[in-house]
Amino acid sequence: MSAEPQPEALDDEAVIFFDGWSSRKRRVALRFGATLEIVQNGATLASWPYDDIRRIDSPIFALRRETAAGELARLELHDPRLHDEIIARCPFLSGKTRPGANRAIVYWSLAATTSFVALIWFGIPFAADRIAPLVPYSFERRIGEAAEAQLRSIFSAEPCGGAKGAGALTRLSERLQSAAALEEPARIEVLRSAIPNALALPGGKIYVFSGLLTRAETPDEVAGVVAHEIGHLKHRDSMRKLITTGGTSYLIGLLFGDMTGAGALVFASKALIGAAHSREAEAQADSFAADLMARLGRPAKPLGNLLTRISGSENGAFGLLHDHPLTADRLAALAAADKGERGPPLLDAENWAALKAICKQEASETKDAITP
Repeated sequence: MSAEPQPEALDDEAVIFFDGWSSRKRRVALRFGATLEIVQNGATLASWPYDDIRRIDSPIFALRRETAAGELARLELHDPRLHDEIIARCPFLSGKTRPGANRAIVYWSLAATTSFVALIWFGIPFAADRIAPLVPYSFERRIGEAAEAQLRSIFSAEPCGGAKGAGALTRLSERLQSAAALEEPARIEVLRSAIPNALALPGGKIYVFSGLLTRAETPDEVAGVVAHEIGHLKHRDSMRKLITTGGTSYLIGLLFGDMTGAGALVFASKALIGAAHSREAEAQADSFAADLMARLGRPAKPLGNLLTRISGSENGAFGLLHDHPLTADRLAALAAADKGERGPPLLDAENWAALKAICKQEASETKDAITP
């Protein structure tokens, strides 16, 4: 996919970024596109919606992102030429309430109330199927941000940012998403963890664990996993799982406004990370992945090959097969849906090697940067 040229900060010294997870000071550039992208060495470190950006009360022109999870990341802009651009693009820089917020709450309350009737008559799973598509993406993103913070805390892990590997991941992501027709674009990153897993969070974030890349032998195996997770996003399975896991008390919280506090978001994130998808959700995501791979002229069977390989060595509670239980039916369905190789590889050998080494590249790039 091509993008229009976007203005960047002219001097990396002009913008300083603190990611909120460490005290590390990063000199970065900015891209002004659909969102404010924070870029270092060609890799996007963060993407902030303009509506979420707030000015920090400080002598320095500093910014933060307002999120339900209490994000600590901040930007310091030392180039006055950037100030006017930020002011022009960020309508709520001073912290004003978004226009129409109360109206959105009313609409959501009406939708939730209607769905509550379905809960009474037909039960939690049926209600989850009906409610999940009605949840606004802005609300879903808040839950996803809380789950992301919880996930990174549980695994003590950070995303890998090797520039070559990130470029390869972007190529793979663009090929898959162009064929998937998602309502909201997915954001895909590699998380540094030896556990072979991948998961989709509410709001469009997909994490592929580096342990999965280690076990994968071909680009089609990784593409199949990512396509499967895109299927979960397409079907909004994380919201369905959350509603089903939380049961009646969670639904009542949705209806009466008790799901916006920190405690409720922590519950939501733990429920998302700890619970497995249903067999039906897994089958639908597999079917979506197989269809997506077929549209790109690539086989579906490699996904099953990777799952089988992992099943022979996985013991952990957070592995891929804990979240995505493997069954003979799943493997048979993937094999039956395989249309063979009819299109070009999604990644060439060079990009595949770069993706496999994305976490190692970051360490190498850091070493090169400090070598005199």
